[in-house]
Amino acid sequence: MQKRRIAVIFGGKSSEHEVSRVSASYVISQIPTDKYEIVTIGITKEGRWFLYEGDVSAIADGSWEHNESNRTAFIAPAPSVSGIIIINKDGSTEKLKLDVVFPVLHGKNGEDGTLQGLLEMSEIPYVGCGVIASTECMDKISTNIMFEHAGIDQAKFTWFYAGAYKKDPDEYIGRIETELGGYPVFVKPSNAGSSVGITKAHSRDELVAAIEKASKEDSRILVEENIIGKEVECAVLGNDEPFVSIPGQIAPAAEFYDYDAKYNNAESKLYIPAQISDELIGRVQQIAAKAYTTLACEGLSRVDFFVTDEGRVLLNEINTLPGFTSISMYPKLMAASGYESSRLIERLIELAFERAGKNV
Repeated sequence: MQKRRIAVIFGGKSSEHEVSRVSASYVISQIPTDKYEIVTIGITKEGRWFLYEGDVSAIADGSWEHNESNRTAFIAPAPSVSGIIIINKDGSTEKLKLDVVFPVLHGKNGEDGTLQGLLEMSEIPYVGCGVIASTECMDKISTNIMFEHAGIDQAKFTWFYAGAYKKDPDEYIGRIETELGGYPVFVKPSNAGSSVGITKAHSRDELVAAIEKASKEDSRILVEENIIGKEVECAVLGNDEPFVSIPGQIAPAAEFYDYDAKYNNAESKLYIPAQISDELIGRVQQIAAKAYTTLACEGLSRVDFFVTDEGRVLLNEINTLPGFTSISMYPKLMAASGYESSRLIERLIELAFERAGKNV
């Protein structure tokens, strides 16, 4: 059987560049090499694309960028190429056809529909959610509005433009305090990626500082009420018939599950299954599937919840390209639900072909 060629794209200009490299190392190690020829494409923080043909071990620490054999390479937005254009050292070019792409890119310009749009134009099958789901799930305000319309329980929220806030901050601060019922509140840039720029504000002074911080990441600001409850997550796998994993629970090392606690601090504890009743586990799984299909997710996503002591299940967010590091919840939840590492990665690739209408 002739091997299919899969490109794993990693790095990127987003604030989650380093996590992407670690996730990519894991993904590459789990792709069955008897079925696939692996091509690795790295994107630097400055946005330069390279075909990387060195050892996989150099990806995680970033030393891949210094490999002298690196050649500029990029996805061609044309079905006639259906792959990458490589620029050789002597200035000549060559084409390399791709059968499928696994974009292991977290955050902006990788998880937000931009790369997915390029791959759609190129007519190359790819792992993960399509353009619409990627865009909607990346933007927290849009996601909350869609959850609200679908009748999915979530934290109370309000939002505004950073520019409008600067013209009359007292008006918006008053609105936040009135609509959300006091402190603490969570302040988030609407479109910035996993826990980036998010602050838990306990007072008006902290709120002002938090809005300033979030404004550096995006022009639209989301503010949500504080929910006291267990942080519970589900991994979802599939296209039109999603499979929902056993829910897991996080005990963050920090006050909340911020970027560092999520990716760098091994002291954050994970409980699989989540320490909630069987009835609540069923409700979490049911809502996860509803949210996944409501936002037209495909391939994979991680769906995050708060579960209160009173039994409320509130949906927090959907992450369309969750981390694949050694401490990441998505692969751990899938392993606990019967999809061990290599089987999970192979199934994700199969789903990409299925969505594209091609034989696996």
